[in-house]
Amino acid sequence: MGSAQAAHGEDTSLDVTQEHAPLEHQNSALQVTPYIWAARLDGRVSPFQRGPTISVEKPFSDVVDDLNFGGFINVWGRYDRFVLSGDIMYVDTTDIHNVGPLPAFSIPGLGVIPPGGNIDAKVDTKQFTATLMGGYRVINAPGLSLDALAGARVWHISNRMKVTGSLGGLSKSASYRESFGWVDPLVGLRAFLPITQKLSVQGQADIGGFGAGSDFTWSALVTVNYAFRDSLSTSVGYKLLDVDYDYNGHLYDTRLSGPALGMTYQF
Repeated sequence: MGSAQAAHGEDTSLDVTQEHAPLEHQNSALQVTPYIWAARLDGRVSPFQRGPTISVEKPFSDVVDDLNFGGFINVWGRYDRFVLSGDIMYVDTTDIHNVGPLPAFSIPGLGVIPPGGNIDAKVDTKQFTATLMGGYRVINAPGLSLDALAGARVWHISNRMKVTGSLGGLSKSASYRESFGWVDPLVGLRAFLPITQKLSVQGQADIGGFGAGSDFTWSALVTVNYAFRDSLSTSVGYKLLDVDYDYNGHLYDTRLSGPALGMTYQF
């Protein structure tokens, strides 16, 4: 889950018992967090280049129904005041869309569909998103740490479609594959606040795109963390990832948002 931390992690510098002192004051740390994200999906997409725009509004239950596979993992590290934050998301879904009547448009493999036509599409979508940011700890106070971050988010969308175009009593079907991707530059902040020896709060946010990849993208994560022991903690919170990409006939304007639950292993 986006860089969830243990309350006993490197960020705290509260008074601690002697048994925790080596971990609290170590000069480096590495954390790996696999997580579950119960996200809903909202937005507008085009299933193929210069295809019709489809509005998507899916609660988490519908996302799960369409899900073939999903995986989420976060990696976070620090050496002295230099920090590294990485997050990887892979989702494989199958969805069925029906759109129409539509203006005239062309479908790869089918040709031109006249005005008033409809399309039925079974779309297998694979989405890979990887965020990598590095930065520097600008505040390292006993009750608060704050990191300034910069980096990039890589997107790759792959669609495999079985499309049927119809008008009146006539119809024609074809299969088609298409993929596209882009890279968004990012800047961000990450704050960590120890509450007690075992309990902490963390927030991380970034913005980017700026027309270099997508028109605009941003994400935010807030978690409450509880440390079972020095090397193991759990986190619960809320995550949001928004992107607006519209280039060369490809449209991917979506927002994923929902609660997240993670387990952090510290090395």
